Amino acid sequence: MKLPPDTVIAPEKVIDYLLVRQSRSDKSAFLASGGYTLANPQALLVSLGALRDHGDAVPVDENKFGRYHEIVGVLTGPLGIGLRVRTIWMTEHLSGSTRFITLIPIETGRA
Repeated sequence: MKLPPDTVIAPEKVIDYLLVRQSRSDKSAFLASGGYTLANPQALLVSLGALRDHGDAVPVDENKFGRYHEIVGVLTGPLGIGLRVRTIWMTEHLSGSTRFITLIPIETGRA
């Protein structure tokens, strides 16, 4: 299934979390290996949007807040290096809106 085109990818998620070094579950180094950095957060937003628009979303879980979907794919960064990722998205039960939650690197599968 495809996610709705109005699925939200919050810029704050990219700027304040994914591209910033974290003490736990850091993704910034992985993303930087493809050229995604705080100097160009728009590149990651565009790549995530392309994955949302073209990837197949598979339902993976549900809780009281919403239904979770996963899209596995390749983000091709500014350096032209493909990074394999699992992305998690949630459709909220109350509002019906869908939003990006996080990405999980698939380290062994750089494309």
